[in-house]
Amino acid sequence: MIIFLNGDQNGIDMSTLSGVEREIVEKKQRSPETYVYESPAALAFELNMRRRIVEAAVALDASGVTFVRFENTRGNRYFWSRTNKGGLLLNNGVLPSDAINDIFRNGRMYAFECATAVVVVLYKGVLDALGEEVFNSYFRNLLLYDWQYDRDLQLTAINNREEAYPGDVQYFKNPDHDPNKPEWQGENVIVLDKGMYYGHGIGITTTEGMITVLNRKRVPGSRTSAYLLDKTFSPDFEYLRRLSAGRSLPSAAGRYTGYTVVIKIGSHNYRM
Repeated sequence: MIIFLNGDQNGIDMSTLSGVEREIVEKKQRSPETYVYESPAALAFELNMRRRIVEAAVALDASGVTFVRFENTRGNRYFWSRTNKGGLLLNNGVLPSDAINDIFRNGRMYAFECATAVVVVLYKGVLDALGEEVFNSYFRNLLLYDWQYDRDLQLTAINNREEAYPGDVQYFKNPDHDPNKPEWQGENVIVLDKGMYYGHGIGITTTEGMITVLNRKRVPGSRTSAYLLDKTFSPDFEYLRRLSAGRSLPSAAGRYTGYTVVIKIGSHNYRM
């Protein structure tokens, strides 16, 4: 169910929506959960950003970026410097928007693991939705490393995989992975439309496809299957909408320089 706080009964014009956006609205309208928006404009903002994230995931999959472990991370040295831990730190004097866009334009110059790929997709979706000026104002000093990300890329979390929508982030856990291949202990994914997922190193496939690939990476003889966790993450769309409009932000959303982590799933840390 979708409710608008401003009392608008007309909602959003479905004829103007893309296929991805229409899928999201129709699923939310059927959902037993209640989704509350300030106005149809707030919903439209979320739909646009979710669509941009989906498009970014598809683009990264086609970019030629390679899946590697942290010790083999690489990037375009004009935009990024490699850290000792295998992260990519934004170089001084370059625009964050240019550096993110370069990953998609010159993907074969880049290699990183799956959590970093998800963060890159989210940055690209936010960049394309907010525009370069806003993105460069707030998303400075970028570090691409595992699940570390800029304070203004706020994520919210629910424990219900049935309420996942295109543009969300989920995780397939592989509890019996080969200990000699820690990179296959799970797969961070972007939810796409039509029941598909994007996972860096696996590609674009279904739930069954993700599980099949991960099960091939188990210890010999294991019968413990990989599975999709309930935990589902999405950007705080209302926070980003206020950011884009230059409106005052809630006190809890105050900005600071640096990175924080508060949630851990498997071996991966997530910040809210």
